Amino acid sequence: MFEALTGTGLAASAGLNAYIPLLSMGLLARYTDAIDLPAGWSWLANGWTLVILAILLAIEVVADKVPVVDHLNDVVQTVVRPTAGGLAFGAGSSSQTVTVSDPGSFFGSHQWVPIAAGVLIALCVHGVKAASRPVVNVTTAGFGAPVASTAEDIGSVLLSVLAILLPALVLVGLVLLVWGAVWVFRRRGRRRQARLTGAETRRLFG
Repeated sequence: MFEALTGTGLAASAGLNAYIPLLSMGLLARYTDAIDLPAGWSWLANGWTLVILAILLAIEVVADKVPVVDHLNDVVQTVVRPTAGGLAFGAGSSSQTVTVSDPGSFFGSHQWVPIAAGVLIALCVHGVKAASRPVVNVTTAGFGAPVASTAEDIGSVLLSVLAILLPALVLVGLVLLVWGAVWVFRRRGRRRQARLTGAETRRLFG
């Protein structure tokens, strides 16, 4: 149960920021006893891996806070975030990595299930994030992009830490994510309705 919550929290975190959960696992595994990565995922704690992840995270943090650039970044991250979600769920739930030399054994042992679950979870979270960002940019004339991005980064960090240290609280984080998504899309619906009403008014009286 806790392994599934850990994997779910890490995958959801990857949907917000691909590199935060992977970097969190790597740092905690390398410098603390908070997480013990399976042998197949020990590369996450490698020094070079951590440096590369830190550089990619820095690029992502900057790009996601600039209007227009954030949209282009979300397009690129449509592949990256689900992939990171699959890796995060796989490592977090103690799944083993793919044995390329024997893919039949990998699929037959159902080791792909947690990875596929992580991909789907991260893809769903990413989809909501990517769809909500244009709403934020339009309603705030672009000034809300860095605020929204910072909130997402903080949420990703919190989800990663909770998933590793207090997995039972991951459910609270997921509820907050769903609430945020509902709020954004309701706001988007109200703006669309207001535009339609305004256009109809202009047509009738203009």
